[in-house]
Amino acid sequence: MVTKNNLPILIRIFSFSILSITFVFLINNVLTIWFDWPGIKQLFSNYGLFGFKKLGKPLEGSVLTFAFIQLFFYFISVLLVIFYVFRSINQTLESDAEILTKFTAYIIRSSFWAVLIVGIADAIVSFMVVEKLTGPILGEYLRVKLVIPNFRITYVHFPLILISFIIGYFTRSVGFIWLAILVVGSEFTIVLSRFIFEYEQAFQGDLVRFWYSALYLFASAYALMHEGHVRVDVLYTGFTERKKAWTNSIGSLVLGIPLCLIVIFLGMSGKASIINGPVTAFEITQQGSNGLYLLYLMAIYLAVFAVSMLTQFTSYFMSSSHKLLKN
Repeated sequence: MVTKNNLPILIRIFSFSILSITFVFLINNVLTIWFDWPGIKQLFSNYGLFGFKKLGKPLEGSVLTFAFIQLFFYFISVLLVIFYVFRSINQTLESDAEILTKFTAYIIRSSFWAVLIVGIADAIVSFMVVEKLTGPILGEYLRVKLVIPNFRITYVHFPLILISFIIGYFTRSVGFIWLAILVVGSEFTIVLSRFIFEYEQAFQGDLVRFWYSALYLFASAYALMHEGHVRVDVLYTGFTERKKAWTNSIGSLVLGIPLCLIVIFLGMSGKASIINGPVTAFEITQQGSNGLYLLYLMAIYLAVFAVSMLTQFTSYFMSSSHKLLKN
């Protein structure tokens, strides 16, 4: 029987289960796309479950084992959530919401560091390639390799992204101001180089678009953290605190969380999906070696946006529920 005393426990289990299942999905997505594990869909299709068409060639051996392991990840994630909730039985929904908000902030600031560092590094490499400086400075081997998307992304971008998440752990500055200044500065540089020095390359425009799209998508969760999103305040401003809590909790549960889940699950539904496709293909701009090799990373922006917003909407739901149950 659900009572006011055990309702916070159920809300905590429900909220954390949403996040844990989502992160298991992301892990399974990596295993399926990059390591050729079969995935849950293949497992269901193997037995013709949940409306999936039965496979013509059944899964067997290690492939079937991998599929069950991926399914097991979902069950173990929920069990770990239940264990954590009962282990911290006295922890309030408000405390949980603060933890999720801190995690959201970590994702955002690390992502900002990534786009700053990778953007600058790739612009430098592209400039050197365009001006034929890679050979004299870095040698013939790197001159050839740095124009190959797989090599540049694997050995230049990925290490810098990893370093960015380490920096994001030790810093507390989100970096919106710096990124906004760099967007303006890079656009101003294009104007100067075009009209004064009559010099313009494709990578300059790519860098502006790369940074601007990151500023727009990553700032969304940050604005939600600080209630900076624009509301139609005809009714909301006149609500009592309790009515505002009801509005925020229902809005997060019915609109915010489902929207983020749709973006994640549909965006990563297969190898050719809108997020997975550009990443697995190491997609670069149409300008080739004259542009930045970052188009694949702009697809990841959408995943970062959805995950950060999902985490913050869940935090919002838990904090609003705490206010309702407290009164």
